[in-house]
Formats: sequence, C-alpha cells, structure tokens
Amino acid sequence: MARVRSAPRLVDVAERAGVSLATASRALAGREGVSPGVAERVHQVADALGYVVNAHARSLAGGSASVVGLIVHQIDDPYFSEIAAGVISVAYDKGITVQICHSARDPENELRQIRSLIANNVRAIIVAGSGYVGDGVEAAAERELAAFQANGGRVAVIGRHALRADAVLPDNEDAGAALAEHLVGLGHRRIAIAAGTVNLTTVVDRLAGIERALAGNGIELDDLPLVEAEFTRDGGAYAAEQIVTQHPETTAVIALNDAMAIGVLAVLRTRGVTVPSEMSVAGFDDVSVAADLAPSLTTVRLPMTDMGAAALEMALKDPSSRPRRRHTGHELMVRSSTGPARA
Repeated sequence: MARVRSAPRLVDVAERAGVSLATASRALAGREGVSPGVAERVHQVADALGYVVNAHARSLAGGSASVVGLIVHQIDDPYFSEIAAGVISVAYDKGITVQICHSARDPENELRQIRSLIANNVRAIIVAGSGYVGDGVEAAAERELAAFQANGGRVAVIGRHALRADAVLPDNEDAGAALAEHLVGLGHRRIAIAAGTVNLTTVVDRLAGIERALAGNGIELDDLPLVEAEFTRDGGAYAAEQIVTQHPETTAVIALNDAMAIGVLAVLRTRGVTVPSEMSVAGFDDVSVAADLAPSLTTVRLPMTDMGAAALEMALKDPSSRPRRRHTGHELMVRSSTGPARA
C-alpha cells in the first residue's frame, strides 16, 4: 500500500534552508532579527515545499499571531478594495493572513469589529477610512486599542482619527483645493457639492480644501448647493437628483469620492444632461475604473494601494515613543468629464 506523504513541517523548511527552527519561524512571520537575504531564502524554500503556516498552532505556542485585521468602511467601494490590495501584497510577502471586516461607516459597528479582532488574537489591526467628527466618538475604540497595544498588539490607521496610532494621512485638503481650482479655472462659479455625511473627517478635510480654493477666487462655499448623502454610488445618485431638480443653474458638480461621482454621472445620463458641455463632474480618489468611464472621470489621485502597504509596514514595526505619521501626495487627473462652463 502506498504511503501517504505528510504535509511539510516548519522543521523541514528550516533544514532545507540551512537555518535554525527559530530563524525560520521569525522569517515566515516577518519579524525583526532576520536579514533580508535569509528571509528570502526561507520564503523560497517554504514555497517550494508547499509549506503553509499553521496560525492556530503558532498562537498556542505563544508567538505573535500570523493574522492581521483590516477594517474598511465599505467592502465593495473600489477605494477600499485598492487599499486592501496594498495590505494583502505586503502580508503575502511576509507570510501573514489578512482578515477583512466591514464597518459600514458606523462607529459602533467599527468598535464591535475591533473587539472581535482582538478576541481572535490578531497580530495587528489596521483601521482604514475616515475617522469621526465629535468629542468622544472614538473614545471607546481608543481604550480598546490602547489596551491591545499595551499587550503587544500593533495598530495603524489610514485617515485622520482621534486614535493614538501610527497613521497614513491622505492629502485630502490640498487635493480638494486642487479640484476646486481646476473648475474655477474653467470658468465655473455655479458649483454644487455631492458630499458624504459631515460626521466623517475625510468629508470635513476635503470640504476645507474646496472652501479655501473657492474663497481665494471670491466664491463662498456657503452660497453653493451642498447635498449630504451616503458616501456611495447611490448617495451620489441621490445628490445629483437634488442638484438637477433644485439647482438647475449648476454648471459643475464636485463629488467627494469617485463612487458618488459614478452615481452623479448615471443620473445625468438618464436625464439627458450632456457631460461636460452642460455639466462638468469631478470625483475624488482615482479608483481603477475612473479612467474607463464614459466620459472618463476627472478626479484627484491618491496612492491607495501604497497607502495600504504603508499602513501594514508601519503596523509591523516596533512601536515608537510617538505615533508615526506618513503623509501622501495627490495628483490632479484631468479627463473628459470636465470642460469650460456653459454660457
């Protein structure tokens, strides 16, 4: 009878790579103390043997868990999909599994997800997406994450939060200013805003940039239509209906993310409003489909994949005395959805 071949073990990887068992374990876990060359050799041997890290066994053995948690606001939003791709890319290289949770932009649900990840003994938690406006909104989450970090866990956030953690900070305010300057430069003064709810710091920061640029051109944000809606495609569609119906003089719409901009474009197409000759539309983020829309979407590019990768890299480093801050750049992507204001 043929003998069944057992699955490769960590000791097999260590022997084949010519390193100690402890070194092999550290290399596959992405921990400090292993040179890049040795780590690469261990990973190559593990791949060749088909070795898969047993996360449960590692946890029971008292080592750091090989799972990190990623909390996103909207799992089907391309913005978060691209951030997740960056996190997963780094995790894959380090032999780490990513557990993705969905908060639906609800701070109470986000708190539940944080508690669940901590209970599951993850190694690190990344909170991706906007923080929340208001004193004390994130206080309970801050307490949970502070205790988690005190017990050896690591935390990083993407966006402006009240949480004490390493942070990747999107260039939201300056990017908002760049969009507004672009539209004003095309002659637009009757501009409407399709905004997510203003309890999100991302919305507040993007509006601040738009307001700054408009004020520099003699336009007051308070004098322009601003429709708050869900930070989604459907929210953008709702905002567009309000703008077209109640403010027909509008010549341009700034949607505060690309998902909303897609909803705006859909409504304008249904209503027979030609973009950009009758109405210009601009978005925010430059998700992967933005260039493929018809018309292609003018937007501000944020390095979303790099943001996700940077957040996990920060989370895997040893803690510093003060939280680290990494600011992103932005790039204005001018495409077919914006043009000169109609007469």
